[in-house]
Amino acid sequence: MHHIVPVGRRARIARMRQSWQSLKWWMPAGVAIALGGAVWLAQRSLAEQHAMFETDARIVHRLLSQQVVQHDAILATLALLQPAGVGTANSPPEQRLPALYPQILAVQRRDAGQDWRDAALAEAETASRQARRATLALPDLSSGRYRMVLAATPTSYAVTIDLRAMVPWTEWPMQRESSPVRVSLVHAGSEHVIQPGALSAAGGPGWRFEFHKVVAAESQPFDVVAVREVGWGQLPWGRMLAWVLTVAVLLAALRHLQRQRNERRRAEELLRLGQVGRLNTLGELAAGMAHELNQPLTAVLANAQAAQRLLNDDPPAIDTARGAMAQAAEQARRAADVVGRLRRAVERPDTAGRQQVVDLAEAVRHALYLLEPECRRRGVAPLLEGPQSLMVQADPVALDQIVHNLMLNALQALELVDAGARRLTLTLHALDGKADFAVTDSGPGIAPDVLPRLFEPFFSTRNGGLGLGLSLCESLAQGMGGTIMAANAPGGGAVFHLQLPTAPGTAA
Repeated sequence: MHHIVPVGRRARIARMRQSWQSLKWWMPAGVAIALGGAVWLAQRSLAEQHAMFETDARIVHRLLSQQVVQHDAILATLALLQPAGVGTANSPPEQRLPALYPQILAVQRRDAGQDWRDAALAEAETASRQARRATLALPDLSSGRYRMVLAATPTSYAVTIDLRAMVPWTEWPMQRESSPVRVSLVHAGSEHVIQPGALSAAGGPGWRFEFHKVVAAESQPFDVVAVREVGWGQLPWGRMLAWVLTVAVLLAALRHLQRQRNERRRAEELLRLGQVGRLNTLGELAAGMAHELNQPLTAVLANAQAAQRLLNDDPPAIDTARGAMAQAAEQARRAADVVGRLRRAVERPDTAGRQQVVDLAEAVRHALYLLEPECRRRGVAPLLEGPQSLMVQADPVALDQIVHNLMLNALQALELVDAGARRLTLTLHALDGKADFAVTDSGPGIAPDVLPRLFEPFFSTRNGGLGLGLSLCESLAQGMGGTIMAANAPGGGAVFHLQLPTAPGTAA
């Protein structure tokens, strides 16, 4: 299957695999860290709000428990302090209790031999005698008050309690009107709301905190119920957003540093690619020339000096001087042969011994990565067409040099046309045991008189060019059993073909 990949519009295939691998981990890792931190902040905020809710609810329970226990104590005190003769018929002592305790609305008594006017009080007194403690008389908390009776001898007492006045607001841990917590007393299906709170009718999305605990008075088994709803809007979005932005900034900084490192590696790779072959060749050339030319040049010098002395003799030895000059000329021709042999060695380096199975498609992607800044500077988005992998038999270093030079030459040719008309297409395919890599540009093309000399050494159409790039590419390709061809593209521009032997087992 063949693929057409626009470089620059989609994911850039020119990036090295290391860069892609880094993208695969840092983006999910960054999202995970940002989301994880935001979730942790939300959970921490919910935990803090729940802890505060629990603390306030327990304080409420304690305060209400103190109040109901006080009611038991008041009734017990009345039962104990009822000796005859205390108070008067018009002003019994228990009638002064509402003035001392605002929550007590009224106090009733039943002396020996009398009956309660309310049957509910009579039933409560009977229950009180059986339980030996105060009991409730048909409580209905929704009315905002309740009655309790304590059976005693000779006088039994009943008190009416105002639930609203019972709450010790001076010690209350919350602001009744503004607090989001709903507090109520519940008993036998009836409810008295002490604090309305802010609850949604349908129980909106979010979190719900609940507290249930019966007050510490067996005679008044009211359930203290506290409820709070926390909506999404009450989460610490400011802190969560600040955390996400902080992570994003840190990841952007790390990514920037990584890109700088990749650019540095790219520059180092370009430098290595441009120098490794030349340095080795120049080193061998210098050593070979020093060794091979030393003897003939020494002989030329010696014969020239001998001929000079012979000519200076009186009379001059003309015949002998001619022989010395002939020997000097012979040594000079020998030196010329040495230079020619070394030049041929440079032009056609031996790459056969370094050949191995290499992925031509990967070499093209590597060159795209190295030339990405050049493409971006010229506004060129290369298209790579062909299989994802195409194995050839080649020297890796020589292959990198050829592919890089062909693509760089195409980019330089595109500088001669308008930016909107710049196109660079790279095509890979295999046919009859050969892998073909075509570089097609939309530049001005190759002049007919230049085309036959394009691969000649030291021939260049650019000012300042040495004319060795294409010549070296041809020599490297031939050393690997391949070829390089150049032609003008049918639609305009130039096309260069590099053909190399495919690796054994490669499908056409």
